[in-house]
Amino acid sequence: MRFMFVGDSMTIGRAGDFTWRYRMWQHLVATFDGPFQIVGPRSALYDVHADEAVSHDYADPAFPERARRHLAGWGEGWQHMAPVIGGAVAAHRPDVLLVSLGLIDLGFYTLADETAENARRFVAAAREARPGVRMVLLPVIPNVRAESDAPFAAECARFNELLAKAVADLCTDASPILLGARPQDYDIHHDTYDGTHPNASGEHRLAGEFAAVLHQAWGIGDHYTGTAGP
Repeated sequence: MRFMFVGDSMTIGRAGDFTWRYRMWQHLVATFDGPFQIVGPRSALYDVHADEAVSHDYADPAFPERARRHLAGWGEGWQHMAPVIGGAVAAHRPDVLLVSLGLIDLGFYTLADETAENARRFVAAAREARPGVRMVLLPVIPNVRAESDAPFAAECARFNELLAKAVADLCTDASPILLGARPQDYDIHHDTYDGTHPNASGEHRLAGEFAAVLHQAWGIGDHYTGTAGP
């Protein structure tokens, strides 16, 4: 089974991070009963000094190169991924897409309605490249900005409603789409290092939500047993 991680800065991570991708890989190694691969066109972390995704300085240097693959970018959202997902899916043939996108769109690029349309474009392009691809989509987790910016908080809430509707509209037996939830007990003041990006406990919570959906809906892996520590 081939998994592809798709996301923004919360998924790519910065130099020195473990990343929730690493936590998910550990989970699959421990619980998935069968061969699997992590696939994607990229493998680097974002380097804050270079302002580019050029770092390979993962917190665990033993994280194998073959498991570092992804399609994630610092500052990239649904509007960036919708045009490129088809090519990535065609080239790397993932069976399951694990997707966390939307916050950067709503924060800087598009309002909820257009963001949701880009999500639908993303689904259509992925399916055109691989008709049977499965997807798990995570809703937007509002960041610290939402605590003082009511219009932004409202856009986050509206987008999550529109994303849920898109999943209901677009899910098929041949290419099922599942909507995750905000990870249980996720607290931006405890589970992030800056009000947005996950720290170690946040990484575990994000991986745990994807793992729960995969296990409960499709019998992939088992219950997530990662801890809140490194």
